[in-house]
Amino acid sequence: MDLSTLFADPRRRNLVLLGVAALVIAGTVIGTLHLPQQILNDGSSYPIKEAEATLAAIDISSFLIMGTTVIVAIMYCLGALYNDRRDRSILFWKSLPVSDTTAVLAKATIPLLVLPLITFVVIVVAQWIILLVSSAIWLGSGLNVGTLWAEVSILPMSMMIFYHLLTVHVLWHAPFYGWLLLVSAWARRAAFLWAVLPVVAIAFVEKIAFNTSHFANLLVNRLGGGAEAAVTAADSMPIHPGMHITLGRYLGAPGLWIGLAFTALCLAAAIQLRRQRGPI
Repeated sequence: MDLSTLFADPRRRNLVLLGVAALVIAGTVIGTLHLPQQILNDGSSYPIKEAEATLAAIDISSFLIMGTTVIVAIMYCLGALYNDRRDRSILFWKSLPVSDTTAVLAKATIPLLVLPLITFVVIVVAQWIILLVSSAIWLGSGLNVGTLWAEVSILPMSMMIFYHLLTVHVLWHAPFYGWLLLVSAWARRAAFLWAVLPVVAIAFVEKIAFNTSHFANLLVNRLGGGAEAAVTAADSMPIHPGMHITLGRYLGAPGLWIGLAFTALCLAAAIQLRRQRGPI
């Protein structure tokens, strides 16, 4: 079983996200167990630093879970339309009164809607578990839990995470998912190579012919989230509650609408290919 087939099962996708969240929580809790004695030894000002360390741990855990989501979404898109043709289940789906448009759009909702929502829930639950366990450890050591809760603002963090998932993982990454679904509908074998090689070839030819890297930089900016168009802040993580949302600037970014138009074209092409392609 390859990874694209593995992530086609929603239960396996959820288990992967939950597994990563469990590992992150376990690591953070183990690290927190060693903090109280250090805090007591280093003086009253040290709890503030350790509260900030807990906040950083929550941020990092969120990034790890979201990074896992991106990998799961990529592998799902690569196999979404390819596996149906490879295992001949496309014949069953075509026998149902479901149009190819509905089938492709339904599969597109997994990386663009379902996975971000699941990720949001998993991250918020993980944050609460980390905060509550940290609070219990602080209380058991006679430390002031108010210092921890004053530094870690769960509700603003949750809102920033939701905003980040919507603007970056849904809207900004949409062209990647559209392209992968198109390749999944077209490729007869090695869908991953067909998705990657044309992109690498374009970047390579541009570098050789013009000694520029505009296409590669475009991809890096797109994959990195283009956070500068959505939020602004100095020395803060993109999901930190201290970030300032600049929604108007984000919605006015040409890259956003060009990317969404490219996504629509890819999905339209994938629908046409699904109508024409049969089992492999």
